[in-house]
Amino acid sequence: MRDFISSSLDSDKAQNILSIDLKGKTTIADFILIATGTSSRHVVGMAQRLHDKLSIELKIKARLEGMEVGDWVIVDAGDVIVHLFREEVRQLYDLEKLWGADFSTVEYTRYQSV
Repeated sequence: MRDFISSSLDSDKAQNILSIDLKGKTTIADFILIATGTSSRHVVGMAQRLHDKLSIELKIKARLEGMEVGDWVIVDAGDVIVHLFREEVRQLYDLEKLWGADFSTVEYTRYQSV
């Protein structure tokens, strides 16, 4: 599912897609994916398309939070939680540092946008 989500975000022109492996570290999810959108509209659009793809193609009923404003949207797909940010908001919350500080063995996998 992580690769499916990463591919969807990449096709929607998400920037700086980052996957943090949480398996064996926490029970909230196996992975967190973090990505940046260029505007609130871009963030909301990526979240809605991802939600639709998960529902139609994988039959997963993901939950969405933050669609009203679009600065930060969470797509909770169960085993994978996706955080979509505008650039300024991503820098403010700095989830990469938060999760990295808690786990000295976190494995980061970067996906490059084309």
